[in-house]
Amino acid sequence: MIATAVAQLIPLAFASGLNVYATVAVLGLCEHFHLVDLPPQFRAFDHPAIIGIALAMYLVEFVADKIPWFDSVWDAVHTVVRPIGGALVAVNAMGHASPVMTALAALLGGSIAMTTHVTKAGTRAAVNTSPEPFSNWVLSLSEDAVAIGLSYFALQHPYAAAIVAIVLLVAMITLASYIVGWVRRRFARRRV
Repeated sequence: MIATAVAQLIPLAFASGLNVYATVAVLGLCEHFHLVDLPPQFRAFDHPAIIGIALAMYLVEFVADKIPWFDSVWDAVHTVVRPIGGALVAVNAMGHASPVMTALAALLGGSIAMTTHVTKAGTRAAVNTSPEPFSNWVLSLSEDAVAIGLSYFALQHPYAAAIVAIVLLVAMITLASYIVGWVRRRFARRRV
């Protein structure tokens, strides 16, 4: 059913923008261990190599995200990886759809993942100005929890997860606009 696929696509793309490796690992592990009854299109994530690479890269990202400033370098590299990952997850969520639906799913998934990623990277850059590392760690652990939890929730309750992801997207965009305004005002004061 296309409506269910789109409902899954939105939160999975959102989670991919936060941590694509955690999202792929959740999909693979849920399919492999039959934790959730998944549609056939998610069998692509069931391969042991996919699960192993996703888990290994998740562990690398888990450590990289806890190191102030290095996390910003990591995010810069993943400005390409996360949107592509979100698009690929979205295409798989659609299953055997028409070429037009597949293209639309890729565009939507990539756009959602990019929006989430850019907001995450910008927030991380702002937090890195703080001299203590604890806020960075809390933010990183929260992002991981949201990515993993939302991915799993999307598989069990796609419509509710889509609503949660849309609300989070709106909140992130609103927060980002406030942050941009605050930064502009701060730099405007320094010029005067």
